[in-house]
Amino acid sequence: MLWALSPAILIALCGNAVAFPSYGSLAGLPREELDKIIPTLKFYPPSPPPGPLTDTSAKLVNDPTHPWIPLRSGDIRGPCPGLNTLASHGWLPRNGIATPEQIINAVQEGFNMQNSLATFVTYAAFLVDGNVITNQLSIGGKSKLTGPDPPAPAIVGGLNTHAVFEGDASMTRGDAFFGDNHDFNETLFNKFVDFSNRFGGGKYNLTVAGELRFSRIQDSIATNPNFSFVSPRFFTAYAESTFPINFFVDGRQTDGQLDLTVARGFFQDSRMPDGFFRHNGTSGVQGIDTVVLAHPIEPGSNVGGVGNYVVDPTSADFSQFCLLYSNFVNKTIVGLYPNPTGVLRTALNINLNFLFSGISSFGGCTQVFPFGQN
Repeated sequence: MLWALSPAILIALCGNAVAFPSYGSLAGLPREELDKIIPTLKFYPPSPPPGPLTDTSAKLVNDPTHPWIPLRSGDIRGPCPGLNTLASHGWLPRNGIATPEQIINAVQEGFNMQNSLATFVTYAAFLVDGNVITNQLSIGGKSKLTGPDPPAPAIVGGLNTHAVFEGDASMTRGDAFFGDNHDFNETLFNKFVDFSNRFGGGKYNLTVAGELRFSRIQDSIATNPNFSFVSPRFFTAYAESTFPINFFVDGRQTDGQLDLTVARGFFQDSRMPDGFFRHNGTSGVQGIDTVVLAHPIEPGSNVGGVGNYVVDPTSADFSQFCLLYSNFVNKTIVGLYPNPTGVLRTALNINLNFLFSGISSFGGCTQVFPFGQN
């Protein structure tokens, strides 16, 4: 298994390996209708993804030019506490609508996220949740601010869309089955605090992460008849357990212990503590092996109701990162856009190239071109 910051983890953090039933597709539209609609869309060619930071030292990021400001009417937040916080501090546009380049810059500058991880995660989420024509993504729900959608029935749903960027058994957000998969859940945060007190001496750390991750999986098995814990959620659940330690702990600390008041600030209020320094050196999913090995479980889902968790042998695992990538492109993206033409095809190809650039430095995977290479 590959537990370091590997392509498997990069892929796992962002895209599904099969077409999403919550999405429409362009397949229902005749070619004649597509040919009429697509030329009317105004294409905003994207800039290449930002490169790595030259200065990756710990530094003040809750600074006078990035103060926390309460949400204004119309501001959008979603299931990712990190992106929510970056928007509330102005590292991202405060309205919650951003380009992929803005997101990559923000997670690097604000949290010191490793560049390849930031690139792959961002473009995978953008390709399924964002508007590839206007180059805009909502970090929460669907919004008119992302501009006119590609031809119906395709949608641009934002990061709230279930089973894409977010998934079941979150630490502080409820399962989509229960109606709200993106707002802060006080009951779940109380469990976060309880486990931190029981297993971490009042702090959230990797020991707590391993125990809490397993418990949240068991919660969903017991209560959510639609619970799914296959690729990519099988990976993202473990990765998200490490993020508070790697990104929410002040960069001047070296003990990997997250204060619970600080944790509430990020998770509930989208707020960095006063005087907060970003991580010292680039970071990603360090510690994920500790979380996984605390209570190993195979990918699977509830079948026929609650409490009947069935292992899925077809789900990808950490050793199959190239398969994860190719399935994401050939099944998920093609499922959403089976017949792209004109600027839509151009936009998809550009962003698919950016997506692959996030894993190309690791080697081993062959880029796929479902829409051709030009």
